[in-house]
Amino acid sequence: MFIPKSLFTGAVLLGLAGALSFSTAASAEVIRIVSPYQTTTLDPMRSASAGNIETYGLLYSRLLRRNTETGALEAGLAESWEAAADGLTYTFKLREAKFSDGSPVTADDVVFSLERVRTDKRSAYPAPLGAVESITAADPKTVVVKLKSPFAPFLGNVEIWNMGIVSKKDVEARGEDKAFTEKPLTSGPYMVKEWRANESLTLDPNPNYWRTGYPKSPDAVVLQEVAAADARISMLKAGETDAVRSVPWSQVESLKAQDGVDMRLEPSTTIWITLLNHKREPFSNAKARLAAAQAIDNKALTQAVTQGFATAANTTLPGAVDFHDKSYPGITYDLAKAKALLEESGMAGKEVKILAATDPSQQQMALLLQAQWQAIGLKPKIETVDGGAWWEAIPKGEYDATPNWWFNETPDPDLAVRWAVCGSCGSHSYYTFYENKKVDELVDAGTREMDTEKRAKIYKEIQEISTGEVAQIPLFYAPNTVAYSKKLKGLKLTPSLQWTLEETTIEK
Repeated sequence: MFIPKSLFTGAVLLGLAGALSFSTAASAEVIRIVSPYQTTTLDPMRSASAGNIETYGLLYSRLLRRNTETGALEAGLAESWEAAADGLTYTFKLREAKFSDGSPVTADDVVFSLERVRTDKRSAYPAPLGAVESITAADPKTVVVKLKSPFAPFLGNVEIWNMGIVSKKDVEARGEDKAFTEKPLTSGPYMVKEWRANESLTLDPNPNYWRTGYPKSPDAVVLQEVAAADARISMLKAGETDAVRSVPWSQVESLKAQDGVDMRLEPSTTIWITLLNHKREPFSNAKARLAAAQAIDNKALTQAVTQGFATAANTTLPGAVDFHDKSYPGITYDLAKAKALLEESGMAGKEVKILAATDPSQQQMALLLQAQWQAIGLKPKIETVDGGAWWEAIPKGEYDATPNWWFNETPDPDLAVRWAVCGSCGSHSYYTFYENKKVDELVDAGTREMDTEKRAKIYKEIQEISTGEVAQIPLFYAPNTVAYSKKLKGLKLTPSLQWTLEETTIEK
C-alpha cells in the first residue's frame, strides 16, 4: 500500500551533479540502477517511501516470499507454515538460515523484528499486523502468531516490504542508529558495501544467503539517486547505468527505439489521485468536493500526462487489486454541473492551496487542476515544495489539495482500503481526514470475511461509497516505466516495488 504506500510522493532531491559524480565510479563489475527516489534509512520498519521500499527487499528476507513470475506466495525464511482450523493461529517453521555475518536466524529474531513493526511508535506502517494478538517463539525455529480474529490477508501481509527479519542480538548490541547505518547484518540476498547518503547505495552479494545459488550474479549492485529525469536517461544512453526507474512518459516511445535498451511498462498497482483535505474549507464541504471531481476530465488528463500509457481511474482503488469494480462508472466530467454545484455549496471564490512536489508529472497535474478549478469559480494557487517538505505538510493537513500516487503491496485490497479510505485505520484516509463510519465497518468486515463472493460485495460497496463521497479524486492507473540495458537478464520491478536482482544476470 500503502504506501505503503506507499504512499509516496516521488521525493527527489538530487540533480545532475550527483549523476556525474557517480559516473566516474562505474565499472563493468557492477549492476547499476538509477532512480529518483532516495534511500533514507536501512531500517525496514522506519520508512514507507519508495526509495526505501525498493531497498528493503534486497537486504532483508521475510518469512514468505512472492514468486516473481506467478505472484504466488512461497516459502521464505519460513520453510513451512500452518494455519489452525479456526483461522486464529499461524505456526511458522524456520529453515536453517544465517545473517550476513554467519550467525543463525532464530525465532527470537523473527519475534523481535515483527514486534518492532507492530508496536514501535516509530513504525512507519504497523497496519499489516493490526490483527495480531501476539507473536511468540515456541522454540528456536518455531514462531507462533495469534490473531484477534480471522484475517483473510494475513499471509500476504507478512510478505510485504517492512516485514524483513533483522538481527535482535546485533541491534541490541550496537543500538539502532549504528545497526542500521554501519553495515547492518542482513538476511536477504545482499549486504551493504557502502552507503553514501543522498547519492548511492552499493551492495555486495550476501555469501550466507539462504537461497543456494542466489544472487545469480556475483557482481555488486549500485542503487543511484538522480533527481533529474533527463540526466537519468542520458546516463542510460551513455552506458553509465543499466536500469532507469521512473522514465518520463514523454520519453517512453523514443527509448523503445533506442539500440540496446529494453523499455518496459511493467504491471503495477499504482493509482494516481488528487488528495483533498476534508478538515477545512473548501473541501470539508461535500458539494465542493463533488464539484472539484466533476470539473476534472480524468480521461483527457490521463492522455495529456501519460500520453495514453496509463488508464483513467474509475474508483478509489487501484485497478490491479482483487475486487476492483471495473463496472463502476466513476464521476462523470461535467463542467457546467460542477460550476452550479460549487455555487450551491457556498464555496465559490474560495482559495485552494495546491501543494505539489517537484516531480514533473505532479507539476503538470497541478497546473491542469488549477486550470479546471479556476473554470468553475475556485481560486487555486500552486505551492511547490521538495519531497521532504511535502511529507512534513500532508500528515499535518497543511494543504487543500495535492496530486500524488500510492500503490498496494499485495493483490489483496485490505491494505489499500485501510490506507486510502479508512478514517480509523491510522493513516486518516491517506491524510485526507475522510471519515465514514459505514466504510470503516466494511473495511473491518472485509478482513474477517473468508468467502470470496461476499468479500467482493464488501469491497464493491466500499468503492461506491468512497468514490461517490470523493474521499479522493481518482485520476489514473499507471504502469511502472522502467528502461533496461539489454545485457541485463531477469531484472524487473515487481508490482510491490521490489527489484528481482537475485534472479538477475548480466552479459559480460
